Amino acid sequence: MKHLACIAVLCACAGTFPVSAHVGEIMNEPDSVYLFSYATVPDAGRSGLKFAWSPDGEKWFSVGNGYAYVKCDYAAWGAEKRMVDPELRRDSEGTWHCIWQLNGNGKEFAHAASEDLLSWKRQTYFTDDQFGRYVSDGWTKFPQKTVLVDGSSESGTVQKVAWSDVERLSMFADHRAYRARLHDERAEQDGTRFAGLQPVNLKVKVPEGQAKPISDKLIGVFFEDINYGADGGLYAELVQNRDFEYVAGENGRVKDWGPVYAWSVEGAGMQMSVKSERPIHENNSHYLALDVEHAGASLVNSGFDGMVIKEGEKYDFSFFGRMQGGKSGKLRVCLRDESGNVLADKTVSVSSGGWKKKSAVLRAEASSDKAVLTLSPLAEGSYELDMVSLFPQNTFKGHKNGLRADLAQAIADLHPRFVRFPGGCASHGQGLENIYRWKNTVGPLESRKPMKNIWGYHQTMGLGYFEYFQFCEDMGAEPLPVLAAGVPCQNSACIPGKLLGGGQQGGIPMDEMDEYVQDILDLIDYANADPKNNKWAKMRAEAGHPEPFGLKYIGIGNEDQITDVFEERFAMIYKAIKEKHPEITVIGTVGPFYEGTDYEEGWDLADRLKLPMVDEHYYNTPGWFIYNQNYYDGYDRSGSKVYLGEYAAHLPGRPNNIETALAEALYLTAVERNGDIVRMTSYAPLLAKEGYTQWNPDLIYFNNREVKPTAGYYTQLLFGQNAGDTYLPVECAVDNQREDVRERIATSVVRDSRTGDLIVKMVNLLPVPVKADLDLPFGTSDSSASLHVLSGKPADKNVKPVSSSLAVGEDLAYEMPAYSLSVFRISSDSSNNR
Repeated sequence: MKHLACIAVLCACAGTFPVSAHVGEIMNEPDSVYLFSYATVPDAGRSGLKFAWSPDGEKWFSVGNGYAYVKCDYAAWGAEKRMVDPELRRDSEGTWHCIWQLNGNGKEFAHAASEDLLSWKRQTYFTDDQFGRYVSDGWTKFPQKTVLVDGSSESGTVQKVAWSDVERLSMFADHRAYRARLHDERAEQDGTRFAGLQPVNLKVKVPEGQAKPISDKLIGVFFEDINYGADGGLYAELVQNRDFEYVAGENGRVKDWGPVYAWSVEGAGMQMSVKSERPIHENNSHYLALDVEHAGASLVNSGFDGMVIKEGEKYDFSFFGRMQGGKSGKLRVCLRDESGNVLADKTVSVSSGGWKKKSAVLRAEASSDKAVLTLSPLAEGSYELDMVSLFPQNTFKGHKNGLRADLAQAIADLHPRFVRFPGGCASHGQGLENIYRWKNTVGPLESRKPMKNIWGYHQTMGLGYFEYFQFCEDMGAEPLPVLAAGVPCQNSACIPGKLLGGGQQGGIPMDEMDEYVQDILDLIDYANADPKNNKWAKMRAEAGHPEPFGLKYIGIGNEDQITDVFEERFAMIYKAIKEKHPEITVIGTVGPFYEGTDYEEGWDLADRLKLPMVDEHYYNTPGWFIYNQNYYDGYDRSGSKVYLGEYAAHLPGRPNNIETALAEALYLTAVERNGDIVRMTSYAPLLAKEGYTQWNPDLIYFNNREVKPTAGYYTQLLFGQNAGDTYLPVECAVDNQREDVRERIATSVVRDSRTGDLIVKMVNLLPVPVKADLDLPFGTSDSSASLHVLSGKPADKNVKPVSSSLAVGEDLAYEMPAYSLSVFRISSDSSNNR
């Protein structure tokens, strides 16, 4: 809906891009030809619907060189998505319909419709006894025909169509191939592409009187518990599996994963077991029992690959314990290094009777990167333990149950204007039972309900909604929680061979949706209501925050497939929030890509519901970002605003380097230009722990001891620390007319109304310097400026900006280094608004 018209125009422009063989060779065009529609058998239809054409029904030519015009979305990831025996026909009103089998058993089907065979509407899925609901009674099965296409025998259906239909299909595929070649341009080819290129001259003028307001929340962060981003990462807890709630099979990559993972017994005379009778809380149903025959053995927790302990620092130890048999006991609590040396120790008592929380402060006498925690019973007896915890007192802002200080500070240094949490896929979960429920993450730690992470490990929920809100407040960032739209991830909820509710997503049953909607309304109360008259706000106050958190935004859904199942539930949620809390900005979703069915259907739904904002996601090549800097220029300014919630530049091998960082910087200058329609952006993913990385690239890598910002991190930092709320349009003149040269140079000028500073960002993705002559606004003469330059070779990863100070005037001559991002921040002492 947003970009299809542009594609159609391009497809209609003969000579803009090459036309496929056979189609382009037709000299005397026929009125009609035969169109063969099929899905290739060797890959079981995984590559989608394809076409071939014939002038006589005997000799066949592929359309678009085997381009797939629509693929099946049903089933879980990848290979399970199949299109079997597709049948295509056009109804009396000219709409094309395609029906195919989902698995070849003749009992389960899919349907999609299209006006032009290029843009396809949402897919529906149904069984043979539901056929009449989705397909007219007049539908009769076409006979299958086997033909030879490009030397391969294929089976499909044949019908007559206008030659213009085939020509349009072919030109569309050729345009896609042309775009793919542009988007595949990489810096490793620059030596050949730009051989002999001389330094480029650039003139930049900032004309008077054309400034426009833009969003002051453009740069934010998106936190998802992926790559061990929470437990073992941002969440400062040092004990792994503190609650003994790890579930066997939860992490398929670890053989011995289960309730005692990361725990072991050293020495003789003590046995451990996991029990569930009379637990601390029903949400925390397991605990550890130690049967001690005599003192001498120790219970050991290895942490997350060891614990980093620093000399002189203090650590808060706590646990819940009880003794069976009517007598009390004692535990010696130690931190030990790899050699067994004691770094800190304390003795704590364990009472008989009910569960009681015990605590102690351990002060480290030495340092270790691989320390372990040991609990040694000092007398015989039956000890029962749960919620065994160790926190550094040095957390971010010193909070109890807080965040790892260095990681949190690295995020805060980005100056994010908002934080999206608790995830994308992690929010809508792997199946209905795995949808992330915010109420399971608040309240006392022992009452929170842990669950399997969609990325294949465990979430304690120690880092819960209260901690997310608190982190946002600490950074001065707006909280942006994302909740499932009543449906789980479409790539995980489908059981192969079984249709769920007429659509692969399934969905919370409609008779349970009122309760789910109320949960979302309760979240708004938890964040914003007065604790004097609201139980959820009272829970917030009891956690230590009586004042409201000031929630303004809520995301509903995450790159979901836009189906009937999704729309019904999303609309219900949106209307309830709008009615009860019109002050809240609801952010919808338009799928995982920058184009295609979910994008079009999502925007159509946004237009119909008049959503204030939608969440767009796309991960693309550096070439895509280079050649799509005008992506938002044509957006309807009167429609929904845009939150670019997930994006990153991806190269083969998924590095985060100067090339990807500068491609993102180039694109962000265009986003600033469109800051009136694009209100927020956040790179994704944010964090990745070394050795546990499931997705690359990420913005910040880390291990237990170090934080390792990437080149892309410094792009975000320079834009975040140098954001503005007024955009000053620029006129740029480049003395080289090559498109591939011009598209690799970008300039953005903004003003920060809080300081009055003028900020100039300049990107050069060429292998030669760009000599820039800047005509700056009146009032910048004799101003002081800071200059920050991020540069290097395209493949460089370990880079940081270099900063300096200089004096500037209204005319500024500056040579942009090859492969660089340069940011000038010009003091407001002399500059003024225009």
